[in-house]
Amino acid sequence: MPLLPLYGDLADDRSYFQLVVDVVGLHTASMVKWPGVVFDPADIFASLQNQPRSVHRIVWEMLLRAGEQHRARIVMDKSLDSVHYAAELMQLFPDLLFLNVVRDPRAQVASMNRAIIHDFDTTLNAITWADAHRTGRALAERYPERVLTVRYEDFLSDQERTLRQICAFIGMEFLPQMLDVADSEEARSLAKMSDLWSSNCFAPISAHKDKFKTQLSAEEIETIETLALDHMQFYGYECMTGARAQQPSIASLADCRRRSAESRAQAWRQLAQSNPSDYAARQTRVNYLASVRESLQAERHQTPSDIAMG
Repeated sequence: MPLLPLYGDLADDRSYFQLVVDVVGLHTASMVKWPGVVFDPADIFASLQNQPRSVHRIVWEMLLRAGEQHRARIVMDKSLDSVHYAAELMQLFPDLLFLNVVRDPRAQVASMNRAIIHDFDTTLNAITWADAHRTGRALAERYPERVLTVRYEDFLSDQERTLRQICAFIGMEFLPQMLDVADSEEARSLAKMSDLWSSNCFAPISAHKDKFKTQLSAEEIETIETLALDHMQFYGYECMTGARAQQPSIASLADCRRRSAESRAQAWRQLAQSNPSDYAARQTRVNYLASVRESLQAERHQTPSDIAMG
């Protein structure tokens, strides 16, 4: 998404085709690929040429094609940032539904703090959590029939009940084997691919819902509770502190970002040593996006004669 402005006017066929090519390329460079699915950028561009032009439409065209090839009736995009693009997505797909999964922000932030795809800072991740759920709540209030909100903790206490609720909302049959994650070959395969997914092949452990108490300091817990207080009260999470931490200033946020960047660089170095295959797969994606950015920026600085000569 940060690269999207570099494509210019998507009404221009050349710009839109390049976007299609690059999105297909990003899928190719990603760690997890849909088995037996190959995308032809020219074919996707042709099929979307007269439809509303959007990077989201391209991604969903790929999702829908993959689903069709696997004879699926329902497809899901698990991208966490989808909620921030809900307005455009709902215009593109009037029958789109949103599953809004809420987790105790203290547990969520403690988990985010250790993930290389997030910030390495409690304040920054708490702000991210609060922003996402502010948007999610507004979406649910505006489209109550198209948003189902479930709490992760409720799922832990009664997995079958929650899964049945989700299946009924989506319009799919509940199957008992949905509860047996350990028997899923796909889950076992994913668990081996990345340190982030190492627990994917195990059933959720209820005791871990309070693990944040040993992972976060009292100061960090109060920071999270202060920044997420309204949403915690709305979703039924009780505070452990007075939730009166000082609101972050511009200067303190700058310090948070600096420390997070330093910790992220260190995490990348550690990953390269502890899990070289995971590092290489993630670095391939990073390098691909960097090359796309470099190419787009170079093209913007070309003159018409340069393009003609090319």
